[in-house]
Amino acid sequence: MRVHLCVVGRLRAGPERALIDDYLKRFDRTGRSLGLGPVAVHEVEDRKGGGMAAEADLLRRALPAGARLCVLDERGRLMSSPDFAQHLARWRDDGAGDAAFVIGGADGVAPDLREAADLTLSLGQMVWPHMLARVMLCEQIYRAASILAGSPYHRV
Repeated sequence: MRVHLCVVGRLRAGPERALIDDYLKRFDRTGRSLGLGPVAVHEVEDRKGGGMAAEADLLRRALPAGARLCVLDERGRLMSSPDFAQHLARWRDDGAGDAAFVIGGADGVAPDLREAADLTLSLGQMVWPHMLARVMLCEQIYRAASILAGSPYHRV
């Protein structure tokens, strides 16, 4: 199952970029034997100032056809890392060819795109800056692969 990060905003060089690159590289190595990956990052920007609706249109265009859709949103479901890993495994085992994770812009994800999601996921009750949310999502995707591989990376 290929994994897609469909996100609003362009990530420049810096510490967040280094962390994301590291976690995605680890995921690609760990996930390959599990039928997970590779990861593709699709960054979109609304240069015309159309807000959430315009961002949602750009994000929809970045989504692979038929992908399982996970939208990150503060109102989403809270999940443990093992539960998240099992959720990914279930999508893979059910034959999903693609899983897409969406992170919206400063105002979040448009309600209609959020409602179309197979899973709306929260990283906690606090609101996180966009780039930190990307880092945290990438770490959790890698952690999920590690859990499924039986690696000691995740300790309870």
